[in-house]
Amino acid sequence: MFSKDVLAIILGGGQGSRLFPLTEKRSKPAVPIAGKYRLVDIPISNCINSEIKRMYVLTQFNSASLNRHIKNTYHFSFFSKAFVDVLAAELTMTSGDWFQGTADAVRQSMHHFLQHEFEYALILSGDQLYQMDFNLMIDQHIESNAEISIGTIPVHANDAPSFGILKNDSEDNITSFIEKPSSDLLPDWQSEVSEEMKQEERFYLASMGIYIFNRDLLIELMNNPDTMDFGKEIIPQSIGKHKVISYQFEGYWTDIGNIDSFFEANLGLTDNIPKFNLYDTQRVIHTRARVLPTSKIAGTQMDKAVIAEGCLIHATKIERSVIGIRSRIGAGSTVINTYMMGCDYYETLEEIENNKINILMGIGERCYIKNAIIDKNCRIGDDVTIDGGRHLEDIETETHVIKDGIVVLKKGAVIPSGFKL
Repeated sequence: MFSKDVLAIILGGGQGSRLFPLTEKRSKPAVPIAGKYRLVDIPISNCINSEIKRMYVLTQFNSASLNRHIKNTYHFSFFSKAFVDVLAAELTMTSGDWFQGTADAVRQSMHHFLQHEFEYALILSGDQLYQMDFNLMIDQHIESNAEISIGTIPVHANDAPSFGILKNDSEDNITSFIEKPSSDLLPDWQSEVSEEMKQEERFYLASMGIYIFNRDLLIELMNNPDTMDFGKEIIPQSIGKHKVISYQFEGYWTDIGNIDSFFEANLGLTDNIPKFNLYDTQRVIHTRARVLPTSKIAGTQMDKAVIAEGCLIHATKIERSVIGIRSRIGAGSTVINTYMMGCDYYETLEEIENNKINILMGIGERCYIKNAIIDKNCRIGDDVTIDGGRHLEDIETETHVIKDGIVVLKKGAVIPSGFKL
């Protein structure tokens, strides 16, 4: 309904240092999630499901794999004006620098956006997990004659200090904003929320980093080269000057900001009724259509396991784990509380039989893996023990990183047989 009026701009984020080492060789939107998807598939799918089919993804770090994924995934009709394009930071006669923030990224890319007709710019983050009908937010934006709409989610007092908190009036106009307030300031920042949110004691409206701007206002704001960030500058400076409203969203939403939140978001998919529903036929999450065989599993006890296609599994036990595409797990191995991203390709039988490969991709035999993230194309030998947990100190080595007790094997890491951690 609104596709011709709306242009979506997906912000790929900065260097992604808090998600290191997953962002060592790829941009944040290209990080694999849920065994077969990429983070960027979430906002793109939300747009497609909302009939918004003109999208730009802005990025500047390690964008090769993101480019490849989008090129191989999002194909629209030749007769359609739909597209998903990646815009990396580029040197021009007027711009000779990296993106300095979210607003600066949009400013440097404005000449691309203005080649299209649109009334509203929908600005999204590339590192969040949620399912949302943007048409409801656009409806409210139009009906209230807003100039800026901000997606907000009610949060508990314990979580409020981690967010930008907004305060609204009875008509959803945003009257004030505070960035990451301390706990002693919170009593003055409660907003009107639904009865269900009140029962959960979620009285504070946190910005989701989802914005709608009227085209003319966005052009005007982008003409000021001194503002670099939407959350820190553009939004606070617009309150009181322009009509800024809140769109309250009460579904599941999480910001994949660091290794811990990324780990929990993935393992949460193994719950009996996960908060993020990959099985919703109305809000499908799209990704690359791969031609892979079914997964083959032999002699494995599984409990709360999510298994992607194309896997070869002979493990003894898999518990509360997500196993990604083309994963191989050897006999006698146990995998607990682990996200295994899988592999980009299969090794041939000829290579294996001729002993050209010392350690095969995947997990070897008689291994014990717990509290770990195994990035793509890792090779783990036989009799390896990786027992993650809070007892381990944060470190970085050539093959792995430990953050908050979670052991993250780097992409393509080779772990020799008998290794113990």
